[in-house]
Amino acid sequence: MKALRALLFVTLLATSAQAQETGGELAKIKEQELEEVRERISDLKQSMDKSAAARDRLTGELQEAEIDIAEKRARLKDLERERDFATRRKAELDAQLADRESELDEESGQLAEQVRAAYMSGSQERMKLLLNQRDPATLGRLMAYYGYLNDYRGANIESVTAAIRELAQLRSEVAAEEARIAELARQRYAELTRLNEAQDRRQQLLAGLRERLADEGREVERLAAQEKDLTRLIAELTTILSDYPINSEDPFREHKGRLTWPVAGTLLHDFGQPRASNQLKWNGVVLAAPRGREVRSVYHGRVAFADWLAGLGLLVIVDHGEGYMTLYGYNETILKNAGDWVAPGDVIATVGESGGRSQSSLYFELRRGTQPLNPRDWVTRRPGQ
Repeated sequence: MKALRALLFVTLLATSAQAQETGGELAKIKEQELEEVRERISDLKQSMDKSAAARDRLTGELQEAEIDIAEKRARLKDLERERDFATRRKAELDAQLADRESELDEESGQLAEQVRAAYMSGSQERMKLLLNQRDPATLGRLMAYYGYLNDYRGANIESVTAAIRELAQLRSEVAAEEARIAELARQRYAELTRLNEAQDRRQQLLAGLRERLADEGREVERLAAQEKDLTRLIAELTTILSDYPINSEDPFREHKGRLTWPVAGTLLHDFGQPRASNQLKWNGVVLAAPRGREVRSVYHGRVAFADWLAGLGLLVIVDHGEGYMTLYGYNETILKNAGDWVAPGDVIATVGESGGRSQSSLYFELRRGTQPLNPRDWVTRRPGQ
């Protein structure tokens, strides 16, 4: 019986080890596949960048400037978070320091009273007790009390000494946090200076781009080329991701009319409205919103694209399966990478003015394959509703 139990135990261990090994191998395969997808998307992006640069040098320079600005804004936010944390930490240390100083004052006062009492009774307390008491029992009790009193004094002295050491450590930590806050402030100022320089560079590029387009009358041509680039991007992404379909028990199509807008904003341009001398139409909506406001995914899916694209700036595309995709453009920063999974309400970007925009806003588009769909038919709920 014992042999049978041992055999079963060994078999279970082997099975468990084999399952863990298989699971690990599957995880490696999935990660490798994801990396291959990212590489294919990166190659596609580089190809599109070359085409755009060949068509328009200023657009390539605008891309570099806006990506640089996005990186600097992200760095600033990191510095601000670090500064806020350091400020809170310093406030906590200041409170601890005040508490320990109050406790030290109280303990020091008690010790001073004991020292004063000992001084007033003279330096030969034990000898006086021995000479003044004739009853051995009483004498024994008094000697014990005297020992307790001395022990109490010793404990008070140790407590005061430890408190002094702790205060010194707290003061050192407070000084370190003050120095950290000062350094973070210096770094933030330097980053702000670099950000302002990058923004000035962007404004110069935009002015040059608008002047050239006005002189050559090529605005419609530029917008048509950008729309062609987007259509190509969607088609290529669909091909790349076809080997990795999204299977859901709750498909995207079943949520038509029940989705939540990705950001709270004011409508600037509506789906189907004319643009550029009525020769083209908007394939999505543009919502004005404060720069830096969070942009949220409208539904479950996988990030298919997270990069800069001419005309849409910093763009996030989420694949929801069955050919459905949502597009989020003009962002200030992108907070997800290609291949990341997202859920409804997940923050994927922040509102900005990339893509050459003069006003902070979000471009939101919904497609099935390469066919744009009216977002108003699908998205009806306001954020927080």
